[in-house]
Amino acid sequence: MDLGLAGKVAFITGGSDGIGKAAAAAMAAEGAKVAIIARTQSKLDEAVADIKAESGSGDVIGVSTDVRDESSVKAAIDRVVGEFGGLDILVNNAGTSSASTLEDMTNDQLSEDLQLKVFGAVYCMRNALPHLRKSSAAAVVNTTTPGGKAAGPGTQPTSLSRSAGISLTKAWSKEFAPENIRVNTVCVGVLKSGQHRTRWETMNAKDSSYTLEDHWKKVGSGVPIGRIGEAKEAGDAIAFLCSERASYITGASLNVDGGTSPVV
Repeated sequence: MDLGLAGKVAFITGGSDGIGKAAAAAMAAEGAKVAIIARTQSKLDEAVADIKAESGSGDVIGVSTDVRDESSVKAAIDRVVGEFGGLDILVNNAGTSSASTLEDMTNDQLSEDLQLKVFGAVYCMRNALPHLRKSSAAAVVNTTTPGGKAAGPGTQPTSLSRSAGISLTKAWSKEFAPENIRVNTVCVGVLKSGQHRTRWETMNAKDSSYTLEDHWKKVGSGVPIGRIGEAKEAGDAIAFLCSERASYITGASLNVDGGTSPVV
């Protein structure tokens, strides 16, 4: 299926690994010009090489940026627009998992989470907006989680910041629909990721018989569909929502979680 992404310019935060990298590869394979954003340039360089090899596209760049710093975000967007000639797609995907109870959660933990996931998304949207307004088919996708809709115990501050991301999605979709800027969110459940691999490495160091496959089975055991998800499955969903095939979809949330969420 042709998604109609050829020639579109995408700015994807958290793009050096996991969901962001997978979304970038999916869009690049469809002919989009893609900029992936993360803090570490060496990881970005590796991801760019992987995406180019997988997609067959040469229009992929990696820009080292700290989305917690608005001046850094503005400089990155200006560079991408200068290199690719515009901006059509914004994917706010930067973030890590942070879970604690109210009594254990520190103010620093809360502040850091909100700064990365909420303020970072605001900074990106604010500075991308003038360029998105010039696009004939602008699209924004915010990566959130089902916990942002229905939080469980001990899931702060991530459930709080992801709930804010869902709220921003709905507000922005209403604000910018008259300008044909669509805004949606993908609520992502448990996927194979660098964070989970790091946890497996820690457990494997204590028990060398505990394989990565064992870990994927354990993590995915509570998922109704019976397995852990692949980053590509979320990346493909994001690419679809950013495409012409989703031209009448805005203000929506899509669960990509194997049926885990208790709400639609």
